[in-house]
Amino acid sequence: MFQSDGFRALGRQECLRLLAVVPVGRIVYTRQALPAVLPINFSLDEDGSVLVRTSPAADLVRAVDGVVVAFEADEFDAATRSGWSVVVTGRASVVTDPAEHKRLSRTGPSSWMPLTEEVFVRIDSEMVTGRELNGALSMR
Repeated sequence: MFQSDGFRALGRQECLRLLAVVPVGRIVYTRQALPAVLPINFSLDEDGSVLVRTSPAADLVRAVDGVVVAFEADEFDAATRSGWSVVVTGRASVVTDPAEHKRLSRTGPSSWMPLTEEVFVRIDSEMVTGRELNGALSMR
């Protein structure tokens, strides 16, 4: 762990543990050659990949299937100036295996949006980075 000026780098396992306790993150991808950020509810799979349940007709599905994306989640307390941020970077793919889809229908994330049909998008956790702010610094 690296510590400097109130920041502490977080290891992979600590990052995944923190991700597991928040319900919403942000997926960062490219839409029409421009950066796009979309808040979305998610869960983590057993292997640490990020899972999203959405509509097969969603623009997000076409934009991220087969490409590298970033996913960020955080938790901060403005009063104490403390919190953490975790970024997962990896290839996103639509889950096409019927057995995997069936398993994720039972154990994967629920969608906060009503869906008549559903697909799951998996973001492989190829690179996981995080940092924690401990609130020790004062404004100068």
